[in-house]
Amino acid sequence: MSVTLGRTGRLNTFWLEVQKRKLVAIALFFGLLAAPGTLLGSDGSDQPVDEPYLSNLVVQDCGSCHGLTLRGGLGPPLRPENLDHLPVDAIAAIIREGVPGSAMPPWKPLLAPEEIHWISRQLKSGALISP
Repeated sequence: MSVTLGRTGRLNTFWLEVQKRKLVAIALFFGLLAAPGTLLGSDGSDQPVDEPYLSNLVVQDCGSCHGLTLRGGLGPPLRPENLDHLPVDAIAAIIREGVPGSAMPPWKPLLAPEEIHWISRQLKSGALISP
């Protein structure tokens, strides 16, 4: 037994197929945008961080709330004596996730995990503090 769709049925089937292909193309496009490191064969872990850029970011961006000398302001101080009770991973988690209900935003959309970890180590050691 066969079913005859007629001209209208064939057009509807064709139209649905075209729509499915468009959705697949859109999904692939956004998938490609979301995963450039995967496509290039790099997970980013072997990439060196841009230390001068990150040092400037801490002074300018973090310093806008934590003070240019990291002694505190809108946000708490970020000097080694203020961070000695926190492990580097805890500092990284705060930078990565932010602090809900405060002015501290999550930086994970803007910084790679290696960059966040580098900043955390530098803050903990005091390496970013100007004399």
